[in-house]
Order: sequence, then C-alpha cells, then structure tokens
Amino acid sequence: MLDAVDTVLVRELQRDGRATFQALADRVGLSRTAVRARVQSLLETGVVRVVGIVHSAVVGAEAVGHVSITVSGPAREVARAVAERPAVGFTALTAGPHDLVAQVRTRDDAALAAEVDHIRSVPGVEATEVFRTVATVRDAHAVVRTLDRITLDDIDWRLLQELQRDGRAPYTRLADIIGLSQAATRARVVRLMRSGVIQVTGLADPLALGAAELGGFGLAVTGSLRRVAEAVAGLEGVRYLATGFGRYDIVGQAEASSRAELVEVLDAIRAIPGATVRESWHHLDVVKESYAVELPDKPPNGAGPA
Repeated sequence: MLDAVDTVLVRELQRDGRATFQALADRVGLSRTAVRARVQSLLETGVVRVVGIVHSAVVGAEAVGHVSITVSGPAREVARAVAERPAVGFTALTAGPHDLVAQVRTRDDAALAAEVDHIRSVPGVEATEVFRTVATVRDAHAVVRTLDRITLDDIDWRLLQELQRDGRAPYTRLADIIGLSQAATRARVVRLMRSGVIQVTGLADPLALGAAELGGFGLAVTGSLRRVAEAVAGLEGVRYLATGFGRYDIVGQAEASSRAELVEVLDAIRAIPGATVRESWHHLDVVKESYAVELPDKPPNGAGPA
C-alpha cells in the first residue's frame, strides 16, 4: 500500500500523465525535488506506468468484442496464448460462468471474427461467447469522446509513437526526435491531447491503490439503454462500461477494496430501475492489460480522424 502522498501523486498522474513536477508539488505540499524523487520511484518500481493512449478511431480500430472463454485443462496457459495476440488488449482469469475473459479490438467486424476464430483454435479452448461493443460509456483510462476534426502529419505521428512508449518523455527529448523547438513540440503535444487524439495517463497497480478486488458483470436492460448505462457508469467503483449486443445489453468492470465492497457495487447496480445483473464474475488474475495500438510508420492517407 502507498502512503497518502504517493496515493495522491498516482491519482494526479492518472488524471494528467504529463503534469509537471511543480504542479504535483503544489498539489501535495512538498518541494519539487522531493516530488520528483517520489515520482521516479513510483515509475521505477512499476507502481504506475505513464503512457499515451491513442484514440482507436485514429487507426480505425473500432470493432471491439468482449470474449468469454470456457476451457478444458489449465486455464493460465490458454490465457497466456490468447494474450499474445496484438489485438487482445485485456485478458483475465476469472471465477464465475467462464474461465477467462478477453477484450479484442480490430478495424472491422471481419477482422474481429478472424481474431475470435484464432482464439477458438487455441488448444484448451472449449467454447467462446462474444459481446460486440457498440459504444463505450466509461473507461477509466482510454479516451471516451468524439474526436475533433484534425489532420495529422508525419511529425504528429512520430509524437504519438513516442508518447505511447513513454507518456512523460521530456519535451527536450521529443524536440530532438522530431527536429522542432521545445515550444513548437509542446504546442503539438498539447494539440494532440486537447483534440482527444491521445490521452496521457498513469496506469497504476490496483493493489497499490487499495483496489484488491476486480470484477466484471453483464447486464440485461429494460427501458432506456442509455439511461441505465449512464446511471451505472456514474457509480463509484465502475471503471469500464460498454453497451452492445450479444448475451448482454451492457458489459462492465468494477473495482473495490474488498469483496464486501464489490458486492455493494453490484447491489447498487441492481437498485437501478431497468438494470438486471444477468451474470457476474471475479477477476482472479489479470494476465494482460494494454492500451497500445499498432501505429503504422505514417498516418493513414496523411490524415487523422474526421
């Protein structure tokens, strides 16, 4: 567990991964030097990773599937094999109706179907069920918004590549890489973030923040799907929520400091008119959690999202 100061620093980095050391120092009431040392320790020990998360629309990877998998034999080896696929951003071993779950992100439904076929071919996979996401209502890390109209050139693209690797890369280093002044480099990075093309955030170890329990849920909805989704997304502890079609109307994730608290989150969902918890599952071990997208060498057709 982190102390109170480190906890605040991690939360601030989750809110703004490129917050300056001075801004962080002002937030916690310590010197800039002390805060720099604490942040470096958090980064070096892996408590938090600061990365740039590129909006999926930038590369056209907007077909998302939540795949529930039943296996025969040891589940961990199956989970590792599934996690090796670049299109798989999240994989976890679970206790509940299925043995593991995975999130797959591809350019279109044909590619999504091909990825699910690959999962079915993994030795040990007995059955799969797919929830096709239509809209992401909440994601604690990734960008959930419609992008502003923006054109991306080769320099912007290189910045996206670098920020995916290191969200806190200094402007001096970025400027050297792209061959512009620090001021011009900073202006481009700010433009990319404000437009929603990239979000720089801290990915933290949930245990370090006291979130010892992680669970998933699938909901059936009567009445307005949007109303129910927004109500669930606004609950404390819900970190991911998506609407779509398949076995459920809504799929989500929640985190809590204890199992009792996780039960409270599920009960809060059940109390929302129109929401029925059809299934829930406990995440025993997160095998993979990655928000990186494969960026080609140059922006598609030299342009960004419309």
